[in-house]
Amino acid sequence: MPRRTATMLASTLMLIALLCAGVFINVPYSEMSPGPTVNTLGEHDGEPVLQISGRKTYATSGHLNMTTVRVTSADYKMNLVEAVSGWLAHDNKVVPHDTLYPDGKTEEQSTQENAEEFSQSQESAKVAALEELDIPVKSWVIVSTVVKDTPAEGKLHAGDVIKAVDGTTVKAPDDVAKLVTKHKPGEKVAFTIVPAKDQAAAEKENKTATRTQDITITTAKSDDDGEQRAIVGISAGTDHTFPFTIDIKLADVGGPSAGLMFALGIVDKLTPGNLTGGKFVAGTGTIDDDGKVGPIGGIEMKTVGARAKGAQYFLTPKDNCAAAARDVPKGLTLIKVDTIDDAMSALTDIRGGDTADLPKCAKS
Repeated sequence: MPRRTATMLASTLMLIALLCAGVFINVPYSEMSPGPTVNTLGEHDGEPVLQISGRKTYATSGHLNMTTVRVTSADYKMNLVEAVSGWLAHDNKVVPHDTLYPDGKTEEQSTQENAEEFSQSQESAKVAALEELDIPVKSWVIVSTVVKDTPAEGKLHAGDVIKAVDGTTVKAPDDVAKLVTKHKPGEKVAFTIVPAKDQAAAEKENKTATRTQDITITTAKSDDDGEQRAIVGISAGTDHTFPFTIDIKLADVGGPSAGLMFALGIVDKLTPGNLTGGKFVAGTGTIDDDGKVGPIGGIEMKTVGARAKGAQYFLTPKDNCAAAARDVPKGLTLIKVDTIDDAMSALTDIRGGDTADLPKCAKS
């Protein structure tokens, strides 16, 4: 056999062997890809995404699309060939498995956490939207979670309203931790609460719960290394009563990243005219009760998915701008937003066709 032919044959056989080996070699990576994008002003699976009753609503046009990312499951075993293919692909992104599932988190745990974050994002979107429209929302501090095997277990319960700690009125969730940590571990702290069941009964009758209980708890030491901080074993949150009903109907979606787009969709439904001027606007970003927009993961996948569906503009959290601007899909304008006010201002310019001065994302 001629030397050249033998060399080519050996190289081909070696390449085949490497490819076969790559199929059987698992690597600790996962893959992200563009997921579905849904118009918050439209319908999904045959019903409106935003359903508002008890308040006048208005017709809308255009798109205010929330965006998503698909990820491989927690137990998916990626092989070397798939990893290399993903690294070379434009529309996919290969990331370390622990980035998506830290500390050995299971698929069920991840799904539950995403569902809880999605639920909280809906509540914050409603609050931010109504605050933007100067519609009052009643709020109060509650026990959000009680940690197992801590002093609060059995004494405080999720949903209890925290009125005061040591006689000091509580106005925000952070107040609870500040007041508890004034104590040393082993000292007693007094909570004034409205039990969750009493609060629920009052809400059902559209009344204000007035009966309170005083609960005394002995603090423990934080498990954090080197910390001598006093704790009782709860996390505090905020609950709300809305002046009318707002339902967000969107199944099989998790995480907090749709908050901004839900809030804008609610504002659009509750105001005459339309926010987009008929344009196709997509976006992403968490939102808190005060309308502050936060960063999210998978920004590159979301811009690709949005543009593929026809988006012209993409509302981008300020802290995601640099990453998003590194590879902008052709025909998509990335707009930097830090608050719901920023987004509303950008939509005013888009609606009016005055896009020259939009705060566009730029590479760092």
